[in-house]
Amino acid sequence: MKSMDRNYAPRGMRRDTAAWYVGLGATKFDELVADGRMPKGTLIDGCRVWDRYRLDDAFDVLSSTVASGWDRVK
Repeated sequence: MKSMDRNYAPRGMRRDTAAWYVGLGATKFDELVADGRMPKGTLIDGCRVWDRYRLDDAFDVLSSTVASGWDRVK
């Protein structure tokens, strides 16, 4: 079997990798999942996995919300 290229993010990620992918620690990632700002992930045979595309969508919303707050700072 050919070695996987580690220069790209996998489509499905476990919690620590998903947190790393969006630039957060696991604890802060858990907070954002709990309050709905990050997706809850999908349970596959007892293993929770986060979809990279859904993380991207959530991050887009989150970053646009944060950016709009900075627009008010002079």
